Amino acid sequence: MPASITGSPLKANGRAFAHISQFLPELTSFRRDLHAHPELGFEERYTGGRVKTALEVCGVDEIHTGIGKTGVVGVIRGRENSSGRIVGLRADMDALTMTEQNEFAWKSTRHGMMHGCGHDGHVAMLVGAARYLAETREFDGTAVLIFQPGEEGFAGAKAMIEDGLFERFPVEAVYGMHNWPAMKPGTIGTNPGPLMAAADRVTIEITGKGGHGAHAYLAVDPVVVAAHIITAVQTIVSRNVRPVDSAVISLCAMQAGDVQAMSVIPGKATLVGTVRTFSAEVQDLVQRRLTELCSAVALGFGATAVVTYDRVYPATINSPREALFAANVAESLVGADHVIRDMDPSMGAEDFSFMLQVRPGAYLRIGQGGEGSCMLHNSRYDFNDEILPLGSALHASLIERSMPLAQR
Repeated sequence: MPASITGSPLKANGRAFAHISQFLPELTSFRRDLHAHPELGFEERYTGGRVKTALEVCGVDEIHTGIGKTGVVGVIRGRENSSGRIVGLRADMDALTMTEQNEFAWKSTRHGMMHGCGHDGHVAMLVGAARYLAETREFDGTAVLIFQPGEEGFAGAKAMIEDGLFERFPVEAVYGMHNWPAMKPGTIGTNPGPLMAAADRVTIEITGKGGHGAHAYLAVDPVVVAAHIITAVQTIVSRNVRPVDSAVISLCAMQAGDVQAMSVIPGKATLVGTVRTFSAEVQDLVQRRLTELCSAVALGFGATAVVTYDRVYPATINSPREALFAANVAESLVGADHVIRDMDPSMGAEDFSFMLQVRPGAYLRIGQGGEGSCMLHNSRYDFNDEILPLGSALHASLIERSMPLAQR
């Protein structure tokens, strides 16, 4: 029979879920403490310290700190190690630069910082898996638990990799997951390909000729050039990218002149935005067309435009075999009706993509809300503690099913 959390409708199958459900109160307390003490990328000293202490209490075999600046890695060896296999699990630790507007007891105690994306819950779920795996050790191999800093724009995964993460802990596959408020608790989703987009930053620096607003004919107005560029770049996707492909170009900020100087035409204007794509081919196309179009539009007005195109995060692309495996593991927990195997990709980005560039693996979404739920990066968001045992059990089951003990 499926186990359930006392007082909660959430149910799941399996020994791991039943075991972990017993310490839901401790996981909830741990998660809420992290929520009350958010830290930004590469500043996760309190969080990392709490993780280290928790792993010590759980009885993991090794704890390594300072990987990728503030990253923490725990190692748990199974009951046997005849397979020699090593599998990784990852959770991100950092918070956002947001001011929380919730009023519950565990709201952020740090002004301007908030766990508005649920990384506090991700850490708690992986700690729950660590406790279960260390207590039971029902697998043949080694589990590597990666607590990653700086996901929110700092490329913490890349920093850990460059710091020798996979040389020191040579996992054959790595798995991660993210809570998803649009999905109901008890549901899990993934797909065998792109799940999240590449995130690129675009800066367009326009140089004209400043002057007096009353004598605009003597100037080269960069604000006018910027306006035409903003309109023109919207044709790149509709007229250059194949309809069966996906891309988004959003110019989200403009800086030019002084709002107190109503009659001064500035000499420069800057546009900043983002590009989201799923394939390298489309990414290359958009970068090339942006450069060409902005330069040509500016030239037509007697100005110049320089495009700086920064590739911040690559697309998060699951390995087909590992995505199928992860979906099968999820199905064993919650049943086929609660697993989405062909989840629509999101134009959001995730730096787990760096790990998937160098190791096979899969990224999953775990439902935590449903219709009407507060979305991620919202000042009133909070992680749903009800799903902690399920997320922990999913992590743990990926380890047990990846490296099963031999039948006796």
